[in-house]
Amino acid sequence: MIKAIFWDNDGVLVDTERLYFRATEQIMAATGTPLTEADYVEYSLRQGLGAWHLIPGVSQEEIAKLRQQRNNLYSELLRHEACAIDGVADALASLHGTHVMGIVTSSRRDHFDLIHERCDLLRYFDFVLTSDDFPRTKPHPDPYLMAVDRSGVDPDQCVAIEDSERGLEAATSAGIRCIVVPTPMTRGGTFDGACRVIDRIADVPAALRDL
Repeated sequence: MIKAIFWDNDGVLVDTERLYFRATEQIMAATGTPLTEADYVEYSLRQGLGAWHLIPGVSQEEIAKLRQQRNNLYSELLRHEACAIDGVADALASLHGTHVMGIVTSSRRDHFDLIHERCDLLRYFDFVLTSDDFPRTKPHPDPYLMAVDRSGVDPDQCVAIEDSERGLEAATSAGIRCIVVPTPMTRGGTFDGACRVIDRIADVPAALRDL
């Protein structure tokens, strides 16, 4: 029986990946280096490395400045455009009070807070873990190991809800099952380690009943 559900944030609960891509694309374009969606998916969503290395001759100091510019632009986009994915609120409401539920995200806390100023979802959760809370982000297992510890539930009674290969790897490396709900950006991924791959977040409650 599943007793705890750990939800990824970006791409699972909220439609923000397109905004992060747009912000990164604009900052990189200003350097004369275009960023394709395919490169963004490969380096950011699949590998978790970022795409700054695609800029010829860029130094670590320059990357730090570009990253700050991107973060500032992303913050502005979040203030005006962040929104919950269709079906999320209903799915969360149906599961609220029946499971321990946490958000486990590689997002920075300041970005997370901006997102959830616009999206009324936090009332459904028992805890939130952001990149400020653990030493290594996904695809490392640290975020989900911390979530298991915070929940007080045995790993075999926990499940993660993810949208990317990077998130799937983090969850399974932590010894928990993972349901994948691909987005348009991640739909071409390989999710062989998932216990379920489903089309819509609205299908999560039914998928949980089958575990």
